[in-house]
Amino acid sequence: MPMSGTPEPGETPVTQTTPQGNEVLPSPGGPTWFRRLSSVLFVIFCFELGLFLIVYPWTEAWTDNYFSMAVPDTMATAWRDLWNNSYVRGGVSGLGLVNVWIAMAEVFQMFTRRNP
Repeated sequence: MPMSGTPEPGETPVTQTTPQGNEVLPSPGGPTWFRRLSSVLFVIFCFELGLFLIVYPWTEAWTDNYFSMAVPDTMATAWRDLWNNSYVRGGVSGLGLVNVWIAMAEVFQMFTRRNP
């Protein structure tokens, strides 16, 4: 049985009884408002992080930040060459696209999810 309290398909739900002997089925998951709020916050976080990771590597601030200068002088040239490489910037932007994709998938899942 999963941790959320909902039974697996084909499994009978575990019931509880009240002191009067009435059976009470467990609620599926928790408050609906909390699930929706957490989903909305997750969508906002993923979307903003994705947009930042898509745009930031291609700005001038990418080359002039702390991390591009945070290596000893012996490795400075190699590190800056790697840091400013278009493939590295594209990889970071690709991670941003993945974050935007996750946000959009969560939005579609929020609107297709139905409460009983």
